Amino acid sequence: MLINALRGHLAEYGIVTPVGAGGVTASLKALHDEQSKLPVHARSALHGIAAQLRALSSEIDRLETQILAWHRNNETSRRLATIPGIGPITASAIAAAVPDASLFRSGRQFAAWPGLTPRPHSSGGKERLGGITKQGDGYLRRLLVVGATAVMRMARKDASRQPWMAQLLERKPTKIATVALANKTAQIAWAVMARKEV
Repeated sequence: MLINALRGHLAEYGIVTPVGAGGVTASLKALHDEQSKLPVHARSALHGIAAQLRALSSEIDRLETQILAWHRNNETSRRLATIPGIGPITASAIAAAVPDASLFRSGRQFAAWPGLTPRPHSSGGKERLGGITKQGDGYLRRLLVVGATAVMRMARKDASRQPWMAQLLERKPTKIATVALANKTAQIAWAVMARKEV
């Protein structure tokens, strides 16, 4: 939100910066550039946004350090991090949210908990599956989908390493394949927690 506000206000004065991390650096550089077309009062107001951005960045770094320390000391979280697409943040979130994997009967039931299973639309003996239910823990669902997106990106570069994903990408659009991979990752995570193995 702060990045968008900074970029938006700078754009009002004709200073357009790119999106992403490079755009933040360019925005801050333009703000501190004495040669820019920014009026004094606008520069003063935007320095407040830049200060909030720096404070928020240092707070995020502090919290990430705490999460990593907890992750290193938690056996379940370390085991979950061995799954492709699950890093320390996702592993610690799953380990904290699910203290006992036996609460779920199967990996499919666990994948349904964050809403990663297809919604059934069956009638007249015909089974039809719709989009995912999106019911349940949205934070875990988002983390699993982001991790699956990273794995999918790597699989598209080298299809021989992940033949299951390559075949899925031939049949389905990328976003649907990514959610299917997130579902599979959730089921693997349940198996890792239930069996206490990597």
